[in-house]
Amino acid sequence: MKSIIHLLLIPLLLIVPPCSAVAADDSVLFQDILKREWDFRVNEFPSLARNNGIDGHAHKVAHVSEKDQSRRYEFWKQIKLELDAVSCENLEREGCINYRIFERQIHQFLADYETRAYLIPFNSDWGFYLSWNRWGEETDFNSVDDYNDYLSRLKALPQVMDEYITLMREGLRTGITQPRVILEGREVPIRKQLVEDPQQSAFFKPFMNMDENIPAEVKQSLAAEARMVVMEGVVPAYQRLLDFFVDEYFTGARTSLGASGLPGGKRFYEEQIYRYATVDMSAGEIHQLGLSEVARIRAEMEAIINELKFEGDFADFIQFLRTDPQFYAKTPHELLAEASYFAKKTDGRLPQLFGKLPRQPYGVAPVPDNLAPFYTGGRYVDAPLDARRGGYYWVNTYALESRTLYTLPALTLHEAMPGHHLQIALASEQGDQPPFRRNDYISAFGEGWALYAEKLGVEMDIYETPYQDFGRLTYEMWRACRLVIDTGIHAMGWSRKQAQDYLVNNTALSVHEITTEVDRYISWPAQALSYKLGEYTIWQLRRDAESRLGENFDLRDFHDFILALGSVPLDVLKDEVGRWVNGQIGS
Repeated sequence: MKSIIHLLLIPLLLIVPPCSAVAADDSVLFQDILKREWDFRVNEFPSLARNNGIDGHAHKVAHVSEKDQSRRYEFWKQIKLELDAVSCENLEREGCINYRIFERQIHQFLADYETRAYLIPFNSDWGFYLSWNRWGEETDFNSVDDYNDYLSRLKALPQVMDEYITLMREGLRTGITQPRVILEGREVPIRKQLVEDPQQSAFFKPFMNMDENIPAEVKQSLAAEARMVVMEGVVPAYQRLLDFFVDEYFTGARTSLGASGLPGGKRFYEEQIYRYATVDMSAGEIHQLGLSEVARIRAEMEAIINELKFEGDFADFIQFLRTDPQFYAKTPHELLAEASYFAKKTDGRLPQLFGKLPRQPYGVAPVPDNLAPFYTGGRYVDAPLDARRGGYYWVNTYALESRTLYTLPALTLHEAMPGHHLQIALASEQGDQPPFRRNDYISAFGEGWALYAEKLGVEMDIYETPYQDFGRLTYEMWRACRLVIDTGIHAMGWSRKQAQDYLVNNTALSVHEITTEVDRYISWPAQALSYKLGEYTIWQLRRDAESRLGENFDLRDFHDFILALGSVPLDVLKDEVGRWVNGQIGS
């Protein structure tokens, strides 16, 4: 019997390749897909090439016409078909992580086209026309070629501007626009580009202090060409955008508020949740989690009010925080100095909780004037590792009467260290990871980590007063309220006033901040969900690891492992931390 079975198995062994061969084939196929897609991506989006030091793209600008959108869609559809032929189970651990993240990216590219999200190329917080005027600041000018490449981009800008206007005009025709209610004042940053003197333009600034090694006559020639390009090309392009916004977009934009009011709005919002939250939860489930977290945090806030022996209820205490001068800086310098103090205090205590710190430094600076009136209280701006600048923690010094000092420690922990700068700078140093992954920012991971970092300030003894600890809680409450408000607006028909009142009644945010924040949630569906959902997941994972490992749990090792992943979806994070804990138990 044994010999007969052996003879019967021989043909099968000849036909079916060994598992190792299948795995090797899948690995080779996957690497080929990654290379071809990355080559396509950097060619389509030259800023990726510039950020990664890839030559030959410094003079290019990404085009956005319907033809460009369709071409990319067809390419990514083919990539998805090829990817479906690869089994993640046949790849090594790191390869499978790459597969899961890459597959998610391709899904998002396809969904953006199918839901026509590209017809809304701006929100209340950011937009293409705002990012362009930072080109000069984000470019390292080391040679004449660098200036010529920059000029080439400026020359291409008017055409791309017209492409964006055409897309938004199509959005008006199909009802895929921003809600009209959030558009007031959005033309102000555009007007700031309508200068009469090129020296007033952010686009011309690189030519006002050129490299000293460039001959004088070459400088004069470059500056003369730049004046012409800015005044005859860039400024008229911004004028066309302004005219379009004022004459067509503001009057023709939709009057509905939530994403559910868009054509195919249900799928649109579901895809935005998939992109930003990376969790398998419905809008209703997220809403309920938000309500639960709001109740928990409210109890902790009430405890601090009792500790301070404040005479009055919660609303009275909030009014006290919003109106007492002791909680507000008198000058922009005072606000920046206070932010810098907490940044350096935190830097000195990082080794308590982290074994590995990034090489790249960061600075503290005000939010640029053209953004500040409609901008959030703070923001982290990263920089490529090879750039001749560090990252920056922006602090909004506009409307000082709305910038509370007692929330500044939490804001600093979130935007600088150990929040965004630590996570993003370390992610960029993960040289063994493929570029599609190093250049990805998964909001649920990044924003979740930054919110988690705010609470780490308690363990690092950063908060110095009960008011500052209340500021930490009001920031956490703010993010918990987002779960309720975002789903309320985009899935449950909430009004703008209803959303504003919810923040007014539950946080100590200023009225100005509440207005800008709610408009941000309206114009940027689901992004606001990422903070609390990510932080909630990280804390769940930490508590589970502490419980399972007991006295063998090392917080520095836990943090270093999470940050070494770079930026991953929450489902991948859960799987990897579970594997890490099992490995710690086994060892």
